[in-house]
Amino acid sequence: MAIGIPKKDKLLDDNQVELVYAHKKSYQEIINSDLVEYQSIYSHASPKRLYFGDNLDVLRLLATEPEICGSINLIYIDPPFATESHFLSRKQSKAYDDTLTGAMFVEFLRERLIWLHQLLSNHGSIYLHLDEKMIFHIKLIMDEIFGAENYRNMIVRQKCNPKNYTRRTYGKTADFILFYTKSDTYIWNQPKVPLSENSKKEYQYIEPETGRQFMKVPLHAPGVRHGETGKPWRGKMPPPGKHWQYPPKTLDEMDARGEIFWSKNGNPRRKVYLNEHSGVGVQDIWLEFRDAYNQNVKITGYPTEKNPDLLRRIIAASSNPGDLILDGFAGSGTSLAIADEMQRNWIGVDHSIEAFKTILNRFEHGIKPMGDFVKSSGSNSEEVYIQPTLFDQGASDQLDNRAKRLDNQDTKITDFSIFVPSPIPAQIEDIVKTWQGNG
Repeated sequence: MAIGIPKKDKLLDDNQVELVYAHKKSYQEIINSDLVEYQSIYSHASPKRLYFGDNLDVLRLLATEPEICGSINLIYIDPPFATESHFLSRKQSKAYDDTLTGAMFVEFLRERLIWLHQLLSNHGSIYLHLDEKMIFHIKLIMDEIFGAENYRNMIVRQKCNPKNYTRRTYGKTADFILFYTKSDTYIWNQPKVPLSENSKKEYQYIEPETGRQFMKVPLHAPGVRHGETGKPWRGKMPPPGKHWQYPPKTLDEMDARGEIFWSKNGNPRRKVYLNEHSGVGVQDIWLEFRDAYNQNVKITGYPTEKNPDLLRRIIAASSNPGDLILDGFAGSGTSLAIADEMQRNWIGVDHSIEAFKTILNRFEHGIKPMGDFVKSSGSNSEEVYIQPTLFDQGASDQLDNRAKRLDNQDTKITDFSIFVPSPIPAQIEDIVKTWQGNG
């Protein structure tokens, strides 16, 4: 006997999967929330903006601006990872708390994602950085808000070097980036990486006339065709069950240019030249972007600071110069500094005083190591993790090419506006005055 759930008792549509949890607000409850007033304490004509305050309040406010809402082409967010930890400076100044877990964390992020969806343009993309604790919960939320059909990738990133792991599990060296778009007409500039040395070895033939290396690939493809590509060419039919990749006329033109290799028994194959290969498309496992303090890269020392080249790849792939980019958890300001370097406009938001100071310091002095942050466990453990800097590692004379490129980026960024809640927090006002006095 078949047993099923009566349709009237179903929570979800047949084709819908939704995460259900305690105290989940309705869409209308979130959208109809009250606005918080913000005011500018440093103004510039540029569209670039830095907000100090709760990002939920800021996102609501931005959604009321017609020139902003629906105009952001790229969103990158690196929210807390639900680690139940506090991040402090050596002077015991709070960088930020990461204490929300479970349903509270999911709803915290869901509210913000709903507003981010409103702000994203129809050609826009969002990248959400998390670890394994909440990634699968949040993917369901992303499917709910952005649509499962707009899911593109779950990128696996190696975050650190392998460690001598003593727990009874495999070593944890990865975190994840969810990549969604607003629609199927999103901006996409295909990122590529150079061929590996092993791949280059496949180009084992030398063209005598030019000295160019090439490899031989078939001229046919699977499937029977009854049009031009299914007809004989030079008296030859494609192999059974296959068709020519090009019409006979195109094949003649390729042959006239010397792009077809003929074997001794008269079988044609296409030449693919090594010097014409622009690289291979980037895959969804990224091994080269470990956290900044795990590599010889100049860093500010702010907790969880990401590798600047990670941001370069994302920004280059999913935006164009002049586009507007938003980071709702700006932290050390890496995404904002790299966006500025790549000639994008940006909006950054953070509610941490230490983050705000770090960002202004970065804009004033460029990428300079600070190394003033530690992580204290939220449990009773006495273990404290010091966030190392480049100089802590004794590697100041071993900067790689990426870091050397940043040496040229130690220029001031002043063409942006600063917004804060009303009334103006006295400590923030003092920080901005000090920053202006140093300019």
